[in-house]
This record gives sequence, structure tokens and C-alpha cells, in this order.
Amino acid sequence: MEYILETYNLEKKYQNFKALSNLSIHVEKGSIYGLIGKNGSGKTTFMRLICGLQKPSNGSYKIYGIPNEDKKIIEMRKKIGAIIESPSAYLDMTAEENLKEQYKIIGLPFNLDKLNEILKLVGLDKVGKKKVKKFSLGMKQRLGIAIALIGNPNFLILDEPINGLDPEGIIEIRELILRLNKEKGITFLISSHYLDELSKIATHYGFLNNGQIIQEITSDKLKENCKKRLEINISNMKECIKYLEENNISYEVLSEHLINIYSKVNITEIMISLSQRNCIVNEFHEKEETLEDYYINLIGGINND
Repeated sequence: MEYILETYNLEKKYQNFKALSNLSIHVEKGSIYGLIGKNGSGKTTFMRLICGLQKPSNGSYKIYGIPNEDKKIIEMRKKIGAIIESPSAYLDMTAEENLKEQYKIIGLPFNLDKLNEILKLVGLDKVGKKKVKKFSLGMKQRLGIAIALIGNPNFLILDEPINGLDPEGIIEIRELILRLNKEKGITFLISSHYLDELSKIATHYGFLNNGQIIQEITSDKLKENCKKRLEINISNMKECIKYLEENNISYEVLSEHLINIYSKVNITEIMISLSQRNCIVNEFHEKEETLEDYYINLIGGINND
């Protein structure tokens, strides 16, 4: 297993407040790693540490196998592109001018062919002389990714990349991330509150709570763990429970007439059997636990602190 990023008991303190505590994370090469956590859970702090914008109070990390205390870590960070909190761009410049400026900032020789390739890749090759201040939010976000791609990084760190975007903008960013991952082999570390959208692209997840990673899991394993259930509305809860227990069927009572069945069952057989017990199935729906459901259950409920 080859990791782009590994952290070991990483900690960040601000006076008496611990933003990160014993955080250990493993970002596999070629993955799209979704970092999930509530506001204040430490996501942005963690990204800032990895990018060298802050120093850890304790613990360590490796980028491309190089420890953060090694002088070579500066070179390793040159392989990273990042957008933290919001994309940075000069509003009175065009997209092309912003990219030219980024070449100067990071000290690379200007390459017009590469610049045009990046603009085309992010779908900004036809914006011409339009100033960034007239861009839509989605266009600004794509420009931010374009700027992050200067220097040919193979690891991109994106902090809330679809925050505030309309549905069209969200789709554009999703498709861009997938294209960069599959065609360019770029590894991603992405934080997002849009868990349904994140579930469409992520290959791995890290669940963050109170500054700690409480679980790392692949998307395939997550799908296995997410409970599938049959939600039924019935007329006689007492008889329904009796039937389910007699047949060793796993269930959860939700209300006076609503119950979840977790075992694999034949709904037609259940409806017939229950009707014979004077219990009518009024309505039923097949459902599956979402990424959001899984996270909330993992941290112990929506009001967990």
C-alpha cells in the first residue's frame, strides 16, 4: 500500500483549546479521500498543517514518505495543490492572467501550452478577457483548481469545493475531480458538508469528531456496512412484533404504526402472514442508510459534542 499522506497522533493546540488530538490518517495514492466532520471538528486546521501554513503542537506526518521534520518536506509540498477555505484569485484579472501570476509566485518558468491545457481542462478556455469579478461561483471554484494545478501537482487538497454552488456548478466540480483523478492520476483530500455529493466520488473516508479520526473506511466497505431496511406501515404493531420474533426477523419499532425490518425478507409472504393475524400492511418502502446517517450514528447522534 502506497500512501501520499500519513499522520501519526497529530495534535494542534491553541492555548487551552485542542483543535486536533491524536489524529492519525492514511491517504492512499490515487484515492479520493473524503474528510467528514462537523464545523469546528478540525478539518481546515488539519489541511493548513499539511500545507505548512501552521505547525503541529505534537505528533508528526509524512508526505510521499518524507517526515515533516525533514528538510526535504519543502520539496514534497511543491507536489501539492490546495484550496483552503476559499479560492484565491485577483478579481480584476482574467483567468489567464491569474495563472500567469501563479507561475511567478511559485517561481516556475511560464509555459503557455501548459497554461492553455489547464484552462481547457477546467473548462475556462473560452472565457477570453472576462474579469474574474464577473465569474460565477462555479467558475471561480474551477479557476481556483486551475491555479492549484500550476506546477503539475499529483495531490490536491480541497476544502469545501462545492460550498455555495448551484446544482450545475456542483456537477461541473464533481466531473472535474473525477476526470483529474482518472485521467491524470491525481490523489484528492476533500472536506465537504455535502455528504450525498461526496458519496458520489469518494473512494475512501475519514470521519472526524472532536479533532480525532474515529474511523477510516473504503467506499466499498461503507456500502457493505450501510444498513438496508424495509420500512412498513402496519395496522397492528403487537401482532407484527409477535410474528417477527417468532420468525427471528430483525426489526426496530419507529412509532405506533411504523417499523423497520433489517433482515432479508419476502415482502409478499410477510403481507400474507400478517393479514392472517389481523395486521394489514398499509404501506412499505425499501430504504438504505445514507452516508449522513452512517456518520451521525458513528458519532452517537446529531447533538453529540
